[in-house]
Amino acid sequence: MIFLDAAATTPVRREVLEAMWPYLSGEFGNPSSHHSLGEAAATALADARAAVARVLGCRPGEVTFTSGGTEADNLALKGIALARRTADPALDRVAISAIEHPAIEESADYLRRVHGFTVDVVPVDGHGLVTAGALAAVLRPETAVVSIMYANNEVGTVQPVRELAALAAARGIPFHTDAVQAAGWLPLNVKDLGVDALSLSGHKLGAPKGSGVLFAKGRLRIEPLVHGGGQERGRRSGTENVAGAVALATALGLAAEEQAAQAQRVSALRDGFIDAVLKAVPGALLTGHPEQRLPSVASFCFPGTSGESVLLELERRGVVCSSGSACAAGSDAPSPVLLALGIESEVAQTAVRFSFTSAVGEAELAEAAEAVGAAVGSVLGIGRR
Repeated sequence: MIFLDAAATTPVRREVLEAMWPYLSGEFGNPSSHHSLGEAAATALADARAAVARVLGCRPGEVTFTSGGTEADNLALKGIALARRTADPALDRVAISAIEHPAIEESADYLRRVHGFTVDVVPVDGHGLVTAGALAAVLRPETAVVSIMYANNEVGTVQPVRELAALAAARGIPFHTDAVQAAGWLPLNVKDLGVDALSLSGHKLGAPKGSGVLFAKGRLRIEPLVHGGGQERGRRSGTENVAGAVALATALGLAAEEQAAQAQRVSALRDGFIDAVLKAVPGALLTGHPEQRLPSVASFCFPGTSGESVLLELERRGVVCSSGSACAAGSDAPSPVLLALGIESEVAQTAVRFSFTSAVGEAELAEAAEAVGAAVGSVLGIGRR
């Protein structure tokens, strides 16, 4: 099998399994307990928090462990918006881009439906880019928070986060970025990025599912979503997943060490794969920005086909990939991300996304590109079955 669906999830790295194993076995204590087992767990949790903080360039106290990127996104958008409106009732708007992950889209819709917020949607261009002008056009004195993802999970477009965050900061508006897909491929120093909050997910990095992080500046007020014993400095109550935190910190540290070299190597392989697919499938449409894109994502529409049919043909040939986001459960509607890029509905339904781990090789991508040509040809009825 050639696995090209890393944007959905990645295999757990052996180093990560070895690091977390003690906290799934002998070191099983609750970090809030005041005995030796609890203290060992608390030490491991503190070490993991410090390790994440080193990668992000922030203070350990600004790191909140969550159950994943979705919870981190929810805590950021809802938590910041609600806390700011409590302090100032006039702050009743949130701004998000037109191509955010469902965790942000649905959080914004919740704020609209339940709490009466106005949601301002920032449009993107045909490549999926948010421009400073587009963001400036929707910002208001009443905007409580802005959330623009660092890199898109479907088409791979990388946003000019530094520029956008600086624009929000100049108006005194907190800026959050969903960096789930960017981790391991792009720089994550929050001071350099200029962001007030940033979300990560462990299972995109070689850690298990169910581990995540929210960075939020210490001075930033956040209304917690989960109430209880006051863990995570009151931002996220509940007994911490120590093994998950250790796993995420280990995976993030490894990814940070490898980031520069792997990003350069995989970018070159990605470009070769894109060229091969476009040659193998005349009429194929590359989606997302042709240059400002993740090293790990190549996404296409194949007009005249069905994306799901192409996926089935590819899996029959040993290539596993995706028709888009794995986070919109049970939906066969055209991707809102592709529609926001101006792609027609019937073309958007032909989308296929190929996403790579850092271990991807040239030979397997060459084989996959050949399989794409055969699969699309088969669906169109002009290839060999």
